[in-house]
Amino acid sequence: MDCDALVLQLEAGVYVLALSEVTSDMGDLVGGKAAGLGALIRHGERVPEAFCVTTDAHRSGVLPEVEIVEAYERLGGGPVAVRSSATTEDLPDASFAGQHDTVLGVTGTAELIAAVEQCWDSLHSDRATAYREAHEIDQHEVAMAVVVQRMVTPTVAGVLHTANPLTGRRDEMVVDAAPGLGTAVVDGATAVDHYVLDGVARDDSGCLSAAHLDRLRAAGERLAGHFGLPQDVEWAIDAEDVLWLLQSRPITSLFPPPPANGKPLPRVFLEFGHVQGMLRPVTPMGMATLRAQITATLAALGVRVEIVDIGGRLYGDLTDLARSRSSRRRLVKLMAVDFGPRAQAVMRHVLADPRFAPTDDGTGRGAAQQAASLRTAGRAVVGIVRALARPDAARIRMFGAIAQLKARSAAPDDLRTAAERLRFVEARDDTDASDAIMWPIVAGMLAAALPSALLKGVAGADEIHAVLGGMPHNVTIEMDLALWRLAQGVGDHRRLLLDTSPDELAARHLRGTLPDIGMADFLDAYGHRSAAEVDLGVPRWAEDPAPVFAALANYLRVTDPEQGPDQRFHRAAATAEAALEELVARARRRRPVRGRLAGFLLRRARSLAGLREAGKFAGLYPLRESRRQLLLIGAELTDVGLLDHPDDIMFLVLDEVRAAVHEGVDHRGVVAPRRAVYRRELRRRSVPVALLSDGTDIEAVLPRRRGDDGTLVGVGASAGRVTGPARVVHDPATAHVEPGEVLVAATTDPGWTPLFLTAAALVTETGAIMAHGPTVAREYGIPAVICVPDATRMISTGQLVTVDGAAGAVTVH
Repeated sequence: MDCDALVLQLEAGVYVLALSEVTSDMGDLVGGKAAGLGALIRHGERVPEAFCVTTDAHRSGVLPEVEIVEAYERLGGGPVAVRSSATTEDLPDASFAGQHDTVLGVTGTAELIAAVEQCWDSLHSDRATAYREAHEIDQHEVAMAVVVQRMVTPTVAGVLHTANPLTGRRDEMVVDAAPGLGTAVVDGATAVDHYVLDGVARDDSGCLSAAHLDRLRAAGERLAGHFGLPQDVEWAIDAEDVLWLLQSRPITSLFPPPPANGKPLPRVFLEFGHVQGMLRPVTPMGMATLRAQITATLAALGVRVEIVDIGGRLYGDLTDLARSRSSRRRLVKLMAVDFGPRAQAVMRHVLADPRFAPTDDGTGRGAAQQAASLRTAGRAVVGIVRALARPDAARIRMFGAIAQLKARSAAPDDLRTAAERLRFVEARDDTDASDAIMWPIVAGMLAAALPSALLKGVAGADEIHAVLGGMPHNVTIEMDLALWRLAQGVGDHRRLLLDTSPDELAARHLRGTLPDIGMADFLDAYGHRSAAEVDLGVPRWAEDPAPVFAALANYLRVTDPEQGPDQRFHRAAATAEAALEELVARARRRRPVRGRLAGFLLRRARSLAGLREAGKFAGLYPLRESRRQLLLIGAELTDVGLLDHPDDIMFLVLDEVRAAVHEGVDHRGVVAPRRAVYRRELRRRSVPVALLSDGTDIEAVLPRRRGDDGTLVGVGASAGRVTGPARVVHDPATAHVEPGEVLVAATTDPGWTPLFLTAAALVTETGAIMAHGPTVAREYGIPAVICVPDATRMISTGQLVTVDGAAGAVTVH
């Protein structure tokens, strides 16, 4: 069929189309699988002859039997494979593998028509519907095409992954093969031969010869090159030893690889976002801001680390530190406080890898960096000693500095134009860290961390954690308790707040039609906060208070006064004070000098460690104002047609904003694909702690820790033992946590902590002992186990679990 005839047919609505006529831009007509097969044909690959029953036919609701039979006869009849090809199938972030039906060995027109109908029906099967819901795909937008493909009678068949799907390594391919049809491999119905192709010559083994493996590797290299992405390929080899390609789709589970930067390989990248309890992607504007902040903070400490964007997350290139003789000696220890045990484990693995052997004899730092480090060290000693000596005065200075920062953050009233607002944003210095804020926090963290070494053999980690419970002076705890007090005062509005959706309550509050329950005052104090609040591109609670109303509803479900968060916090504080006295007395009896020092530090920890949240809290004030000004600029750019929506500006960086403001550059074509990638990454549930430059997820090659009885093993972060139903939460904005439930999450940041007031215990996949989530859990006296790999997948909502914070274990009953 010539091009003009094909265009006319498509405009009229086409129901059956030869696969050889399918082009890559026909996904909406032929579905993902058929589009991929058409691309293979156009690239010259050997694909069994086929035709496609299009989505036009499916949308019409009438099966075009005559056209299907005619196309089948043109294939020559005989056995065919009938494969679903939905419009949402074989996408870069959603494979739909096994979600829709495939019928093999179909012979005759009656069987063929029935098989096509079966594929149509599978579009709305329970498993396919649930899969679309999980991937946030509109159920009404999907349509089904069907591929009818001549059957290949294979002697051997299987699946080729052009990158290692388990480790993420891009220079390895993986082949699973079995004699006969490839369904045995895809369905997992039989034992298969497994091959890892890493460039090493192989002997003939299993059902594939070395020559077969070479041909598959060559085909994989071609396909990865054709599509620009690692591919999941179904293949078959027939009795004439011909290799047929039956399907090729992106490997959707792979995390994006680090960018090539021209530096010597291999390199190691550590994920920085989970330090802030954040695994979701960062908007481009937020990425640029955070990258500058982290780089400047590390430089002030004499550390040079390049921050890179991988999958919308912040990763630090630690290769130079790992290869430096001086820094590698303390690298693992330095990760204990903020990065936590999982990061420490992967870094130990890296340091043991001969490829990261030390390559210098000095510090790896220039004179300027060493001078900066010495200056910082001097200020640190003065600031830390001063805070430890007079903690009350240090707190007063800190909160005074925070008040000054809040006042300085406000934009002048005379900003009128986009250019003036942009100058204000660009002039803001995110790297200025006041000593009055920084060093009391560091002093508190040191006071909390050092006693474990001093009390080794005298007290266990769970006892020290107990001393650190119910900590005063924590702005996040004060925020949560303020919301609890608000909940206690809603009076006659209780049913309104429980029976109305958080989104509707938020909309009514913003319109000014919600009864006065005190929410305006709460948001005046805390509206600059949110989940993932360090990302400039994320709406604050003042803009969208729906998460606050969701937390408020959770509080209103607490009916036992003894389980009220204020009572729990006071009990935790009383328990901590009692534990402190008993522990110090015991330590002084057994080790007088160490006991006295440990007692001094623990008392100072109770005065200062709660300040940890204050630094971040203070930094949110300038962030809020920059966001407000950028949104106003975005509104102006939208009005003149350079953006579609004001918040599109968060998918640009400042250089691009400047080009739009001063040169009238239209960035709508830039924003759309960035938003699409961001939405895709929001659905990702697992983010590697560390990556190698070849894409290897380092944790994936480490041995898994698991209890003998199947208990999930993590790290105890808050003592106590609780049994209750699990509540797996991916988004705190919509979470419904009943009193007594165990909160299970990938990670948490301060925006999650209102959920802690009703949760009985906390389980997370990542974190560090002194990170936000465990700190707040200790202060409420709820057990917490962190660093439990795949907790949100291994545990389901409603399952009864026991959380043992002292043992660092989670038992699923």
